Amino acid sequence: MTRSQLFIYGARDSIPMIVGVAPFGIIYGTLASVAGLTLWQALGMSLLVYAGSAQFIAISLLGAGTGWAVILFTTLVVNLRHLLYSASLQSYIAHLSQGWRVPLAFGLTDETFAVVQRRYLAHGIGEQGQWYHAGVALSLYLCWISTSLLGVLFGQAMPSLAGWGLDFAMLATFIGIVVPMLRNRPQVAAALMAGAVAVLTHAWPYKLGLMAAALAGIAVGIWLERRADAELLGEGM
Repeated sequence: MTRSQLFIYGARDSIPMIVGVAPFGIIYGTLASVAGLTLWQALGMSLLVYAGSAQFIAISLLGAGTGWAVILFTTLVVNLRHLLYSASLQSYIAHLSQGWRVPLAFGLTDETFAVVQRRYLAHGIGEQGQWYHAGVALSLYLCWISTSLLGVLFGQAMPSLAGWGLDFAMLATFIGIVVPMLRNRPQVAAALMAGAVAVLTHAWPYKLGLMAAALAGIAVGIWLERRADAELLGEGM
């Protein structure tokens, strides 16, 4: 496929995630407006930070009068999970130039990772696969910016929007993408362990439960993979 075709396919495959992201962008804009941020402050955060969970936490801390040092540290901790994402994608994009890796790293979100990781596992990156990645990342970025703007503009007129339960759309789309990727026992066990730990550590501060869940899932998956390899080696001997 040509570069433009790959880019279009990436944009197309991001549509299910856009359906889930859009309500969050609107809710973010609404809450940012209620917290007292100006249009350009709220929109600027989406343009430059582009991290939904970190932005939600930042505006809640701003509303509480928290200092900048605490806000920066807290959002850093929340986004540490991106280290896991980047490590997973490293083998696919390591050969790209700095001009490619930097913007792709900026656009690496939970949703972008879910879409491109599935593509890379199925087809590899190929000679021009980065254009598919770019199509996904840019589509989701533009969605976040535009819905953030809508939320700021109409936030005051829709004060109850955050209580509509729209976050279920994000959960549903993520479940639909992750479940088909669980093809063997280590993967299923890793997902179950991560889910269980996430529930048990939900009340941990600074969203540290997310990292605990991820690390627990990884540990279980690696242990089972090594155990399976050892069993195969034993049978081969």
